[in-house]
Amino acid sequence: MEIWDAYDRQGVKTGTDLIRGEEIGEGLYHLVCEVVVRHRDGDYLLLQRDFGKEAYPGYEEIGAGGSALKGETPLQGAVRELWEESGIKAGELEEIYRSVSHAGHGIHYGYLCVTDAAKDSVALQEGETIGYRWIGKEELIRFFDSDRCIPTQRERLKGYMDSIR
Repeated sequence: MEIWDAYDRQGVKTGTDLIRGEEIGEGLYHLVCEVVVRHRDGDYLLLQRDFGKEAYPGYEEIGAGGSALKGETPLQGAVRELWEESGIKAGELEEIYRSVSHAGHGIHYGYLCVTDAAKDSVALQEGETIGYRWIGKEELIRFFDSDRCIPTQRERLKGYMDSIR
């Protein structure tokens, strides 16, 4: 069972818990962390979602992400999710966006991780990720603009992608 802290729309903890899979009450949110991974050589990491995932099975994502667990800050959740889904240890992360999803009841925090990890050292997480590839900036832009990019991720990363065009 995955437990999350509940927050109000302004990001203040409410003192109650949320349980993954259970209905989230009106006005309550949980933290969601996303990490865009850029290698020092300029390539970006795409991770392929497991076909067993409820949302967008088999789709590729720009980087790693998921919900922060109870007691985690957004940054701690991002570091953990990146490690779990890719095996990459995050150094410093730079916040690149923050947004609120009313439909998903999430307060989303996006980070950029620049890494010098060996590209063939990516370790996939069973049940979460089934493949990966590193692509250059121009290919990333084409991917982002295509129907292969998850629409909600496209919305969240629009400002970042505009900044690298």
